[in-house]
Order: sequence, then C-alpha cells, then structure tokens
Amino acid sequence: MSTSSPLPPSTLRTRAERLRALVADGVLVLPNAWDAGSAAVIASAGAAAIATTSGGVSWSLGRGDGQRLDRATAVEAARRVAAAVDLPVTVDAEGGYGPTPDDVAETVRALVGAGAAGVNLEDSTAPGGPLFTVDEQAGRLRAARSAAEAAGLPELLVNARTDVFLFGLGGLDDVLVRAEAYAAAGADGLFVPGLLDLDALAALCARSPLPVNAMAAAGGPGVAELAAAGVRRISVGTALTQFAYTAARRTAAELLGPGTLTEPVGALGYGDVDALFRG
Repeated sequence: MSTSSPLPPSTLRTRAERLRALVADGVLVLPNAWDAGSAAVIASAGAAAIATTSGGVSWSLGRGDGQRLDRATAVEAARRVAAAVDLPVTVDAEGGYGPTPDDVAETVRALVGAGAAGVNLEDSTAPGGPLFTVDEQAGRLRAARSAAEAAGLPELLVNARTDVFLFGLGGLDDVLVRAEAYAAAGADGLFVPGLLDLDALAALCARSPLPVNAMAAAGGPGVAELAAAGVRRISVGTALTQFAYTAARRTAAELLGPGTLTEPVGALGYGDVDALFRG
C-alpha cells in the first residue's frame, strides 16, 4: 500500500484546518460521496468539504456494507477521492479496520498518507453491535489522535461515531457518557446516526462537550431544523448513493422494457461531467 500523500503536507494541513473551521464557524452540510466521480460532482454543486460513506464506497467496489472492506482497499478509495477535489475530505473509516488501538493507528496513518483531512471512527464491534466499551473506544480514539500527530497532521479532525441510537443499544445518558470519554480521548466531534428527534438532539447538543453530527434522512428534519437544534455537522450516509443507483436501475428498466429513454431527461450533460476531470 502506498504511503505517499497526493497532497503536499502544507496543503493537507490547510485542508484540515479548513475542515475544523467549517464546524467551528457554522453548520457543515456534507452530501456524502462514494467515489472520485461523485466527489467531483458534489464539489461542483457547491460543497465546502467532502465526506465519504463507507456503504457507498463498499457498494462501488462490489462489496456489502458493514466493515467488509480491508484497510488497503479503503485507503486507496480515499486516496482517489482526495485527489479528485480541491476541498477537505473526511473519510468514513468504519471501525478502523481492526479492533485494537494499533489497528486504528495504522488506519489513521494510512488515511493521512492518502490525503484525508478528517476521519470518522465508530464504536460498533460489528453491524448491529455490540459496542466497544467506553474505555476500549476511548483507547482507540487516543490511538487515532497520537497516530495523526506522528503522521505530521495533528490538525486531523476525528469525528467519533457512536451507534447507541442506530442499533437501539441505549439512550441519551449513554451517549453523553461516551461523549465525555471521547472528548477526553481527543475526539473533535460526536456523530450520532439514528437520532433525529429534535428535542433529544437539542438536549444532546446542549450537554455534549463535542459538536454534534446528525445523519439526515428523507422525510426527516431538514438542515434548518437540525441546525436550530444545535447540530453543527449534517451528513446523509448512503442516501445519495442510493438515489444514484435508483436512477440507474429505473433508466435500465425503461430501456430494457418499453425501450424508451426518458428517465435521463435533465441529467448532467456529457461535457459537463467530463469537464470535472480535465486537469
């Protein structure tokens, strides 16, 4: 696996500092990308930063979601995304591609080498749980912070994901215990997928020592509502990937069925897409 960054160290530091500022100064909205092409399209829509979705990355590589990628494959996917845009890229690193602090450290070093300005690290041992204990996950987050410093990027933004609500493994008090421990371990943000109740989010945002990231969902609260509850970072997980694959399936079904081609009406033109990749 290559360890050379596609970015000069000074550029990567600038991007990491920019990512931190985007969360500190307002509400960062992140429509998640799944490959270099989707990252470039999202950037062209006006995104201030790019976040990847591990589910979308896995699907694009012919794998299922849920920590089924190996570290080398995930890092190379991140490298392609970071090279495709002139924006900070925060990478969904799932559970760190191994259970131990050393595994997490190796992953973080490799992702810094690939050009990541931030990482997401979750506390699930497997899809559906159980979770690492609070102390275990705090140790893994400390390893991530130390690895970033050793790799020359102490500015790396570490977003600590807890799956307490996503998998129904506890309540708000459990999240707050983890938030305190994760903050003490060096995390910079708290990601709580599965929590979209605005009152609960407001209570969490008021008490959390870390800025809160929520995962928006179709039919749920919009950006303005989440921001009013105190959420500082909003992402969408695999939603854009699902929409893109849905469009491909509908268009293919139309072509294979009635033989018409009306679904792509309004799609980006060939030249518009191709221009995103001309150096």
